[in-house]
Amino acid sequence: MSERILLVDDDPRLAEMVSEYLGEAGFRVTIAADGRAGLERLSRAPFEALVLDLMLPDMDGLELCRQVRASAASTAEIPILMLTARGDAMDRVVGLELGADDYLPKPFEPRELLARLRALLRRRRHGGADSAADVLRFGRLEIDRGSREARLDGEARPLTAYQFALLEALAGHAGRVLSREAIMDLVKGELLEAFDRSIDVHVSRIRQAIEDDPKKPRRIITVRGAGYVFAKAQD
Repeated sequence: MSERILLVDDDPRLAEMVSEYLGEAGFRVTIAADGRAGLERLSRAPFEALVLDLMLPDMDGLELCRQVRASAASTAEIPILMLTARGDAMDRVVGLELGADDYLPKPFEPRELLARLRALLRRRRHGGADSAADVLRFGRLEIDRGSREARLDGEARPLTAYQFALLEALAGHAGRVLSREAIMDLVKGELLEAFDRSIDVHVSRIRQAIEDDPKKPRRIITVRGAGYVFAKAQD
């Protein structure tokens, strides 16, 4: 069955172009022209990913992203790819902080959008029956590759698909210092970026989820000038 994508964008020409391109790649695309319509469609039908424009006529795309992530429904875990024509890097940082998984500035090549979307969906699908028992354990922290879930003291911790992939990459190389470029390469493969701040934002969100004191992290440790190291020994 074709995977369903919800595209929220008020530019009809761009939306039609993206819909046609993704349709040719095997996706089923539903278009919403504003934030309220996007939320309404999300409440009525399941989607595998959300492509969201930052600038919408009725609400800021950042606010829509926040509402989706705050939802108690299954849509809270949907991968979100944010689009924007703004040049301010802070918009990107705020979007990532609110739970967006990836970010693509306009104008963009449709094939790059397709590649990023496929990467998000691969991360979401990763794991299954064969890897359900593949659980990394570090003291009170469990990283379940099968269910794509991190648990602290047996309680699931809220992470986006991208954040879980980043945590999995760090934990899979526990004890090794990884540069931001190495982390991005592990998480995105061919979609390597040089935007280091996005890694810092995601690490900050992960720390809030899994650290006892995010301000004094003991699981994901910053190595100044080098990157991050995931601690092998944890309590």
